[in-house]
Amino acid sequence: MISWVKKIRPYWWCQILGWSAYLGVNLFFAFTFRETVNPSYVYRILVVIFMGISMTHFMRWVIIRWDILSKSFEKQIGYFFLITISFALLIAIILNLSYIQFHLLDKEELKLSFGRRFTAASVNLFFILMLWNLIYFIYHYATRVRNQQIESLKTEALIRDLQLQTIKSHINPHFIFNALNSIRALIDENPSRARQAITELSNILRNSMLADKVETVSLSKELSIVKDYLALEEIRFEERLIVSYDLEEETMERPVPPMMLQTLVENAIKHGIGKSMKGGQVTIVSHLEDKFHYIGVINTGQISGVYNEGGFGIAGTKNRLKLMFGDRAVFSLRNIDSEHVEAAVRMPL
Repeated sequence: MISWVKKIRPYWWCQILGWSAYLGVNLFFAFTFRETVNPSYVYRILVVIFMGISMTHFMRWVIIRWDILSKSFEKQIGYFFLITISFALLIAIILNLSYIQFHLLDKEELKLSFGRRFTAASVNLFFILMLWNLIYFIYHYATRVRNQQIESLKTEALIRDLQLQTIKSHINPHFIFNALNSIRALIDENPSRARQAITELSNILRNSMLADKVETVSLSKELSIVKDYLALEEIRFEERLIVSYDLEEETMERPVPPMMLQTLVENAIKHGIGKSMKGGQVTIVSHLEDKFHYIGVINTGQISGVYNEGGFGIAGTKNRLKLMFGDRAVFSLRNIDSEHVEAAVRMPL
């Protein structure tokens, strides 16, 4: 019995409970304020309930058939009143004809013209159906909003998962292997620098694992990770890598997505400096421009058809910026002259 009850859809529960309440209210007022309650009066209420359930179910079919709930809010309001009025008039006609056909009208009601009975029934039914439609539309509107919120949360969770995977992918195995090989070469040659390099690698790995726990970090903290990363790369590239900074002090405490700058710097090393026998220069820039915080990584090199602008690191950066700022943040990657590439992020202040 309980399992059967659980299978009843919420829609039918609303129909059953709603029309049962209508029956209860009418009987309550009839037995409270009438001296006598004729059986014909009870039969009429039962006919109204039968017609109400049947016709509101048909009305629901019309709403679904015309796909009204997917239309604009203004059109939904128009259809709401059109359907309510139409069905109120239709049900009023059918009810009055049924009362006459089955002799459910008492002597006083028979004295009234069909038009008066029809008008009274139409007005009464209009308010009943308006309440029915209002509940139906509000329920589906709330359901749609809830579903949109769920989808939004799923999307955000997916992006956050992508963000985490992006963060983890920043410290790729090739970099770790290269760093370890560089450190191994330094152990005999320069033990002090080797110990420092191990500390730098440890800082990068620790921060990469902690990055998913915060939404933003200060630029100064992000720069400390980048400097550790560049210090390790300088061991590998030696004189072939030149690093410079152009940083405004006011930007140091500005929030940035964790590991974002490190991604841009790693791309500069991988796709620019690493592909040149002569190496090159990487310049990290941070300025305030109008209403934006500009962060740029300028490196020696050129974007070619081989360069993957949609690579996972770049795509992850774009997604993380969109997650934080929507469409207000801008990411760009371009050749600024014949020898240099600029990866730039502009975030709203």
